[in-house]
Formats: sequence, C-alpha cells, structure tokens
Amino acid sequence: MSNPDNTPIFSRGTYNVATETPFTEVGATSAPLTSAAFFLGAFCKEYNEDFMLCKQENADPRHCLAEGRKVTRCTLDLLAKLKANCGAEYKAHWTCLDNGNHEFNKCRPEERALNDCVFNKLGLSKHIPDTPKTEDPIHLKKKPIHH
Repeated sequence: MSNPDNTPIFSRGTYNVATETPFTEVGATSAPLTSAAFFLGAFCKEYNEDFMLCKQENADPRHCLAEGRKVTRCTLDLLAKLKANCGAEYKAHWTCLDNGNHEFNKCRPEERALNDCVFNKLGLSKHIPDTPKTEDPIHLKKKPIHH
C-alpha cells in the first residue's frame, strides 16, 4: 500500500493484544527497513537492547510488549524523520534496493547520498560492526570491488 507520492505508508493500523493498549504497527516493506537498518540500529539502540534483554529474561512474548512498543515507536519516529529530512535520498536508496534484490553493492551511489543527508541533517552515521579499524568500510570506499 502506498501514499499518492508512491512512498510506503509507515503506519497501517493498530493492534490490540488481549486487554493491552492498542499500538501502531510500522507497516513498512523490507526495502525501506533495509535502507534504514543501520540508522535504526544507532537511533534506537537503547530500546533495542532493552527489548533483547527482556526477551532473555522470559520466553513469554507478553512479558516484553512494553519494550516492543518502545522499539516500534522509535522506528516510526526515525522513519518519519528520514522521510521529512532526506525523503528524496531515502526513496532513491530503498527503491534501488527493492529493484536490485536488496543488494547494497548495486546501490552505492544512492547509499552515499542518503548517508551524507542523514549525517548532515540528523547527525547519524552508518557504522558497520566488526569492520577492521585499518580498513575503510565498504560503503566509504571510492572504488569498491562491487559498484
């Protein structure tokens, strides 16, 4: 489902689990979420960590509903900020991923433009875990093997 400007709708409905308060689902497809994934990791880090620690405490899914809602709200917040501040760059990147089987290497120019916009307007930078300190991360290489 899309908006008139053909961008994904980030909020499709609400759910009510038993007697819990209704909550909004993210409602984004895999390409916009993949495009935003590294930024979500940084922006929502504390909420994600709390959620994962909660899940380790108790296997009952109901035990962590509050933490899960915080992760969802944080995700909705970042997606709205991406769309408001870097909408064209964000759409270009997730569209490229969607059309290119979610392969980042096919979308490096769009990724660079998005990374620059997100850094300049939101102060977030992409960090790839376990990248050797002596090496430039793949998304920063001027001439990566795959381009």
